[in-house]
Amino acid sequence: MDELCRMTAIELRNEIWKRNIGIEELTRFYLNRIEKYDPALNTVAEMNESAIKQAAELDSRKTGRDAVLYGLPLLVKDNIDVAGLHTTAGSMALSDHLAGTNAAVVENIIHNGGIILGKTNMTEFANFTAKGMPNGYSSRGGFVKNAYDHDKDPGGSSTGSAVAVSAGFCAMAVGTDTSFSIVACATENGIAGLKPRHGSLSSKGIIPISGTLDSAGALGRNLSDAILLYGGMSEKSFAPVHPIPAKELRLGINLYNREKVSDAQSRRFEGLFDSLRSGGAKLFEVSQPYSPHQYHIMLCEFKRDLENYLSHSSAKRKTLDDIVACYEDDPQAMMRYGISTLREAAGKSTEDVIYKEAMAERSRMRSQVIRELEKFDACIMTGPTNIMHFTGLPSLALKWYTGEDGIPRGIILYGADERRLLSAALTVETYCEPFSPPEL
Repeated sequence: MDELCRMTAIELRNEIWKRNIGIEELTRFYLNRIEKYDPALNTVAEMNESAIKQAAELDSRKTGRDAVLYGLPLLVKDNIDVAGLHTTAGSMALSDHLAGTNAAVVENIIHNGGIILGKTNMTEFANFTAKGMPNGYSSRGGFVKNAYDHDKDPGGSSTGSAVAVSAGFCAMAVGTDTSFSIVACATENGIAGLKPRHGSLSSKGIIPISGTLDSAGALGRNLSDAILLYGGMSEKSFAPVHPIPAKELRLGINLYNREKVSDAQSRRFEGLFDSLRSGGAKLFEVSQPYSPHQYHIMLCEFKRDLENYLSHSSAKRKTLDDIVACYEDDPQAMMRYGISTLREAAGKSTEDVIYKEAMAERSRMRSQVIRELEKFDACIMTGPTNIMHFTGLPSLALKWYTGEDGIPRGIILYGADERRLLSAALTVETYCEPFSPPEL
């Protein structure tokens, strides 16, 4: 049975289609593995008590078994509504909030045959609570631990979802990403993560930071699994994605902030680029910068977008001021790292000059960046930049290699055209190390 935790989602789906693996059998396997190993990792915030019943019902069906996610159990980040479960974004201030309906992406998953095992812990309010809050910490859930080394950074803010996939608690999981919350989590946990182009997935039923920047996304054992889940989350049919032959690849190499990575990492990049060139790929240097304006958009939209979500929810607290007051009423339990960002956001609005300037800069930069990227299938990030998130472009992370410390390292790609990016990344992934699960 242990081999189930090493199988990809696509492998599992194919075995389910052939009836070689029972859906209830697989669901029980994951639930037992969570019960056994999750106390040390703290990935799961809440379980779905009806998962076994749903699995048994899917096992008994005679039709519809060709649905893209049929019989696949998965976990969902705790800022996404799952009917009958709490949606708290990791905050005790929203601990009373029980979702009455599914978020649109969850509804699509269920429609496409997926089973929701439960909700995952996350960095509180998607890492928009306080400067200096550790990745994976929340007042409601505590600390999520990296499965490869409990003392290493687990990434944020889709931390529980990423660690759960890494630890074999599910083959894929749902996260959200405003600025590296999926892709950075993937790089820290030896898995693949996909943040789609902004607006390609519905944001309905998701606790927001910024409507301009947020996106739900997928985490999987490899990129093909993440693409599979992405297709199952979408309201539109999703055509198969095929790799681009290496000799036809055109890759941009973003050198911005390259000097900020270690010499060892730089050597790794050069080795990868040499291998890609040997395979026939054409590589071109670009410089696409980090933008501080992204934070201003997040800061000014948060209050508006959060309160719009809360107005349709069962949560007792309907305003950001109410939430801030809740923290201040119980600082010992709720303010271990403060709430500096929540307080700052409470005083901002989309009428602020800084917001209008940031949105104008985003429009300008988006046109420029897309124009620069159109000649490439994908662009590889070699130093810190947020340009892909600031401009709403699709991005993804692949497991790249395992360091001498035994911790996986990842690589991040982005592009102007989502399907070209995915096709190029499937090829780049063949130059990377495959997933190797941690020893729990």
